[in-house]
Amino acid sequence: MTRQQTGPLYFGWYIVAAATTITLLTVGMRMGIGPFFKPIAEDLGLSRTTLSTIVALGMLAYGIGMPVAGFLAQKYGSRAVLLLGTAIVVISSIWSVNATDPFSFFLAFGILLSLGFSFTSPVALTPVISRWFTRQRGKALFYLSTGSMAGIAVMTPLLTFTIERYGWQHTLTGFTVLFVLLVIPAALMIIRDEAPEHTDLLPGDSAGGKSAPPLAPLAQLTSLAAMRTLPFCKIALGLFACGFSMNLLGSHGVPMLTDHGFDPITAALGIGLIGLVAIPSTLVLGHLADQVPRRNLLAAIYLIRGLGFIGLMMVPSVWYLYAVAAVGGIVWAGSIALSSAILADVYGIRSVGVLYGWAYLGHQVGAMISSWLGGWGYETFGTHWVAFGSAAAILMVAGVVSLRLPDARFFPQAEPSRA
Repeated sequence: MTRQQTGPLYFGWYIVAAATTITLLTVGMRMGIGPFFKPIAEDLGLSRTTLSTIVALGMLAYGIGMPVAGFLAQKYGSRAVLLLGTAIVVISSIWSVNATDPFSFFLAFGILLSLGFSFTSPVALTPVISRWFTRQRGKALFYLSTGSMAGIAVMTPLLTFTIERYGWQHTLTGFTVLFVLLVIPAALMIIRDEAPEHTDLLPGDSAGGKSAPPLAPLAQLTSLAAMRTLPFCKIALGLFACGFSMNLLGSHGVPMLTDHGFDPITAALGIGLIGLVAIPSTLVLGHLADQVPRRNLLAAIYLIRGLGFIGLMMVPSVWYLYAVAAVGGIVWAGSIALSSAILADVYGIRSVGVLYGWAYLGHQVGAMISSWLGGWGYETFGTHWVAFGSAAAILMVAGVVSLRLPDARFFPQAEPSRA
């Protein structure tokens, strides 16, 4: 055993804490575009469809950067990728607040900022956490997803408040300063790519005890071969549904609620409550992720989340909004954590960064479509049911498909996908 394992707290949990904080900022800003939406549209004279298109293409750029981030993290380590991403975020933020025309804003805010965030996203952090954890991998990755939920809970109302008081340009500038002050020290002093030999295994586990986790059955596959197997395709489909729903809520949740008569602060607090409730829920789900079949938990999250989207569209009052948000928040977290944990279980930790990056591209394709559909659907049909109803249906399908994933404790040989 290494000294890091015999101390009062396994060092891997410090890495999880740092990664969670980084995720809070990264995902909080990507998912918190809603408060920026109307102020940017008014300031730059953009229609909802035009700005939705810019946001949608930015989501795609965020997704395209994911496999690149996964590859770079595998080759150079998570620390280097985080520092590179931070530099890109700084450059793109300065460009964004000084943009005066739609195309320049599209390049700065839509493309470059999205690429910077993809390098500081959970994709860059999942490989290092997967290396540091074996016995409690599900819990550690769930705790990482707490950062995403905290980002929604904290960033959405905070951004709404600061934008209304100081404007979106000063808000983005202040966020960038905070981002640099937190991410760079964390990357330099806490993130360590080399894990102890026995990771977080107990003495009986590392000696081959009965509680030692099974070996990944498809670890011998190359990344390209793994992407042709059914488990990967099912994970990618689920992440598509996740991205479609989460970014629809992040981009159009606040505008949808204000269109339904809620004031901006109430709408932002309703959306933020989802993330707030998801934080303690994540702690419970993280414990369950290492105790029950992960596919069952993932399916439940998708199915209940789909029902939540229907409920959110039908809220008649403030307290009903808060009630739906609270119930939805219970299952809002976990789909990304469970997906990455299943990928590591099935294909091994060596390829998890690259595979997670490619699967997450599906997440961002869904995000791109929903970000555009939210604006276009409302302007074309005068209702948000087109986008939010689609999210509910896609989540239901993802829930059913997830039930056919390999069990966390027994992995049958996957068949190549014929798709």
